[in-house]
Amino acid sequence: MKTWVVILLIGSVIGVAFASGGPPQKLPTFTDITKEAGITFKHSYGDHHLDNIVEGTGGGVCVFDYDGDGLMDIYFVTGTWTQNVSSNEGRDLRGKLSNKLYHNNGNGTFTDVTEKAGVGGNGVFSSGCSAADYDNDGHIDLYVLTYGRNILYHNNGDGTFTDVSKKSGLDDPRWSLSATWFDYNNDGYLDVFVSNYLQYDDGKFRDFYPAAGYPGPLSYSPEPSALYRNNGDGTFTEVTKEAGVFKPGRAMSATVSDFRNVGLLDIFETNDAMENNYFENTGKGTFIEKAPEYGIAYGENGQGVSSMGPVVGDVNRDGLLDIFIPNLNYCILFVQDRLNGQLNFSDRTAVTGLSQALGQYAGWGAVMFDYDNDGWLDIFTTHGDAHHEYVQENTLMRNKGDGTFEDVSDRSGQHFKEKYVGRGAAWGDFDNDGNVDLVISNLNDRPILLRNDGGDKLNNWLTVDAKLQFPTGTRDAIGARVTVTTGSLKQVEDLIPSRGYMSQGDPRLHFGLGKAQAADSVEIRWPDGTVEKMEKVKANQFLKLVHKTSASGVKR
Repeated sequence: MKTWVVILLIGSVIGVAFASGGPPQKLPTFTDITKEAGITFKHSYGDHHLDNIVEGTGGGVCVFDYDGDGLMDIYFVTGTWTQNVSSNEGRDLRGKLSNKLYHNNGNGTFTDVTEKAGVGGNGVFSSGCSAADYDNDGHIDLYVLTYGRNILYHNNGDGTFTDVSKKSGLDDPRWSLSATWFDYNNDGYLDVFVSNYLQYDDGKFRDFYPAAGYPGPLSYSPEPSALYRNNGDGTFTEVTKEAGVFKPGRAMSATVSDFRNVGLLDIFETNDAMENNYFENTGKGTFIEKAPEYGIAYGENGQGVSSMGPVVGDVNRDGLLDIFIPNLNYCILFVQDRLNGQLNFSDRTAVTGLSQALGQYAGWGAVMFDYDNDGWLDIFTTHGDAHHEYVQENTLMRNKGDGTFEDVSDRSGQHFKEKYVGRGAAWGDFDNDGNVDLVISNLNDRPILLRNDGGDKLNNWLTVDAKLQFPTGTRDAIGARVTVTTGSLKQVEDLIPSRGYMSQGDPRLHFGLGKAQAADSVEIRWPDGTVEKMEKVKANQFLKLVHKTSASGVKR
């Protein structure tokens, strides 16, 4: 059973000139609107001097519509003064630091609603954040990953949240950085995979070179990440071992996608200073580790690198999802191909031009998005030193559509000429104008909200807002796959907003259409396997698709 709701958004369209030679091609630019938007939050690592790995890990950012008004809101996390982590001289910061929730007013400004909403973080050192409607009541809940017990805030639907961490069973005491929501057993309830980092020793280990600033990840024991099954009654049960995803690591972040195009979501997790994990979904409630087999356990030349936040997308538009990973010494683009019909990835970092531009930086957060609406996915990356507050500029790599990327940072606005100690990053169309904007979390500094100016004036676009309607409420159709075809160009995206470094972006799927006035077709495969298709879908609109379903536990 289905219901189609179309919301049109009118915008002006000017064609892009793909000229060879002549003046540089006109491209969109980004404008820092943080101050005028009213965002006054400043991240802190809970101390006055950076001197350990807990403080240096930084914070993520979460983009979600907490009040259901169709506008993306922003949640920032911060560290706090913490016993056995922070130094004594930082004690004056006690009680002064809080996570912040900013409500999108719809006029280019945001309002701090943290106190009213009750989501300040309870004074716990926070690292990452994600959001999902775990009880299918139509209100998006918030999950905060911490150095301490994780916090699950239940959205009450009236602008306030209730801390249900202990009751839910998600108050994991291990140091967690990332949480990815998805329905791994297809029972209609969202489960969550929590990426845990390492066992910090309260600063006891001090054997390191002074120039390094503080001991690195190999100085500490790894932690296994955790998979929690949603019981459908507001509680969760850890099923890590029985599901086959128990593996000690130093996880920085994780995401899921249907990499094999079979209707099952696999888990890809990046680790610090050791191999990555790829847990393949068997469709029977279990997973099998296959990262070495698929060539994505290590970076180029087989080395274990300091992998940070993974992002996923089809960079060459061949219908197969690829993976981009920033890391502290390089970056990696794994492009998927098939060997005898089997899943396989190849390292294409150098041949695509990414290594030449990004190899000089320490990468953390990334966003894979079509910033100029030409139909090809571009890559934004945040940079900054790991052990010192040494600043670096961020980068924007434009996909040329021929298998290569070009560095357009110096043509994309003043922000790219400035330097920060970057960490998390997320995407969102905050003004609903058809241009995907960016929000960045910086270490011990203010965040940055970058407005995309010009993508809608250069090309057409389409944004798909896919929802599942349960008897109890309507939520984002996490795990749905949308395919948009325009001429010979086919774009495939999975609805998985938990991407990148400890962060989460806009759940609405954005597609650049170039000069096309309409998409030839829009196809959606819902999480229950139902496939629906629309023909001749007009450009420059938010297309809301609603699919009626139930949390019945029916398997495909």
